[in-house]
Order: sequence, then C-alpha cells, then structure tokens
Amino acid sequence: MATPMPLVCSQTVSRVSSVLNRDVKQFGKKHLFDEQEETCWNSDQGSSQWVMLEFPQSVRVSQVQIQFQGGFASRQGRLEGGRKSESLEKIGDFYPQDNNSLQTFPVADVTLDKLKVTFENSTDFFGRIIIYHLRVLGEKL
Repeated sequence: MATPMPLVCSQTVSRVSSVLNRDVKQFGKKHLFDEQEETCWNSDQGSSQWVMLEFPQSVRVSQVQIQFQGGFASRQGRLEGGRKSESLEKIGDFYPQDNNSLQTFPVADVTLDKLKVTFENSTDFFGRIIIYHLRVLGEKL
C-alpha cells in the first residue's frame, strides 16, 4: 500500500460538537487542521464531544492522528464512517493516552465519504477536550 497521505483539504467540510465559550476565533475547529503548534480546538464542557468530516471525494482511511493537551484528552474514542447518503456505521474504538504526544490510531481499511470522531469520557472533570492536531491519513479514491 502506498504511503498514507493527509485527506483533510480545503474542500473538506468539518463540524464540531461545541467550542469553548463559542469563541471560534480562539478555539474553533479550523485550529484542528492548521498545523500550528500554538492553536487548538477547545470543546465546551459536556460528556461526549465529536468532530465530523465530510470529504469532497471518497477516501480510504488507514489512520487517524490526534494530539491532545494532557489533562483534556479522551479516555475512549469511537470512529464512525459512511458513504454520502448512508447513515454512519461504527468502524472501531480507540484508547488515547492522557498526554501531549501525537498519537496514531490505525483504522481498518474502509472506504468512506464522511468520518465522525467521537471523544467519550474526557480526562477533564468537566468533559472538555483540547486537540492541537487532528490528521486523517489514507488515500483519495
């Protein structure tokens, strides 16, 4: 298989469950993908936070990379995916460590147009999630 390529591009539509204090300028979803070390997406409080991605074309995802802020990580995550007009189906679970390192989670070889990454059981008492980088790697079809 070819080297996985980043799949999120300027035409990828992204949505998030929440933004801390609705301050999208400082903590908005765009910071998930800007490759800047000092910016982040910061969710508001609540038990289950998520990021939804809709790709401009079908993709085959091979891995997801996430860099949390320690203390604001997810204990368990769930990946769901689907084709454009279909409902989402569960792809798998992942179990991040509560630290600041870039973590890589392999994904079972699946073709999809949309991907939902759900963060359950935050290590933060209030359920907030802070992510510096979210990368989805694989190949465009």
